[in-house]
Amino acid sequence: MSASNKGAPSSWSMRNIGYWCGLAAFTSTVAFDFVQILQVAGILRFPVDEILIYGTSLCIVVPFILEMLALHYVTAVEKQFWTHAALVFTVVYAVFASANYVVQLATVIPAKLHGITDATRLLEQTPHSMFWDYDAIGYIAMGLACLLAIPALNSTGFERWVRRSLFANALVTPLICIVYFAPTFSARLLFLGLPWAITAPLFMLMLAIMLRRAPSTSNAAH
Repeated sequence: MSASNKGAPSSWSMRNIGYWCGLAAFTSTVAFDFVQILQVAGILRFPVDEILIYGTSLCIVVPFILEMLALHYVTAVEKQFWTHAALVFTVVYAVFASANYVVQLATVIPAKLHGITDATRLLEQTPHSMFWDYDAIGYIAMGLACLLAIPALNSTGFERWVRRSLFANALVTPLICIVYFAPTFSARLLFLGLPWAITAPLFMLMLAIMLRRAPSTSNAAH
């Protein structure tokens, strides 16, 4: 290791961070799925439903970034173009998603609770609103991140199953586009995006397990 890399995290520590962050992202996504089901079923109502939905969604952002960052650093140099590209789209997801969730939690919901609706109407995440589109861009970017990460993984062993989980989530992205950008939105249309509730936590968990199972030696550049 060169002098410039003194103090840099070891391959093991990066894999370990990626593993635990992946578990955190997986847990937050499952929590979001659960809250979303309760909201659709009418069990949770405002403001609890929105606080929990946006809160659990926001909890996905940082762990997912760090999971993808760990993947990039433990990937062999010749394949790091793909993980770098995936990381770029992960950041796009993070920027748009976190901007939306923070605005809803810190501005829109408190305003509604105080009876101030007209001043924040533009900021609400309602079908075909600005922050509705922000949410769509976030999910689309996540799907593209999954798609771009696939070539960085081997097609044998456990990585083959990780590749399939990434591809499954990327495959849901066109459905996400239909849900968000169809001219007329309905609750029934929302169910078209239901596969995401399975594919998103699945690929996060599979990727986390892969990082934990990765060999202690890595060909990645440090």
